[in-house]
Amino acid sequence: MAAPPPITNTIRRLRFDANEMTQQDLADRIGMTRQTVAAIEQNKYSPSLEAAFRIAEVFGVPIDAVFQWKAGEPPARKD
Repeated sequence: MAAPPPITNTIRRLRFDANEMTQQDLADRIGMTRQTVAAIEQNKYSPSLEAAFRIAEVFGVPIDAVFQWKAGEPPARKD
């Protein structure tokens, strides 16, 4: 099984804060399926850059308020 992508998100919280918006409501507003929104929300799928911007736009927040990069520290350079 593949490791989850190193990107986390706050979509569930943002949906709750937006009058408990459903996954289907968000999907309709960004032109995706509910299943895709669910996979993104559960960190099983990383959205395209365009989709990420659309999601942020729906909630009226900067993209980094929706998505966070959680990769480990880069490997040490060997000079």
